[in-house]
Amino acid sequence: MDKQKLEHYRTLLETRRHRLRDSVARTEEDGRAAQATDSAQDIADRASSSYQKEFLFARSNNDRQFLQMVEHALSSIAEGTYGECEQCGNEINERRLEAIPWARHCISCQEKIERGELEQQAQEN
Repeated sequence: MDKQKLEHYRTLLETRRHRLRDSVARTEEDGRAAQATDSAQDIADRASSSYQKEFLFARSNNDRQFLQMVEHALSSIAEGTYGECEQCGNEINERRLEAIPWARHCISCQEKIERGELEQQAQEN
């Protein structure tokens, strides 16, 4: 992959990383605020508060997992392996990388993983 394209993907990934870090921080603040107002006595209020905390936890967990994928892609750029399928070693299509810059597998291997024909490598940071 040429240097200009690599820099383009690095910029996309760094922008995404920044947004995800902000989102995780906001979610943590919202979770602390929900915890602080957890003195609700009414059963409906407690249920609503519980739902809100569970929602914030799930959102934070998803953002953290997504952030790990973005960090992994940025590490791949630094190592010089970005754009190579981690399963077969073939080059990942540029259109796929434009849509999903943190992609770790080519379309063929990703489809096989989703069908259960291949196991994902145990490199899940």
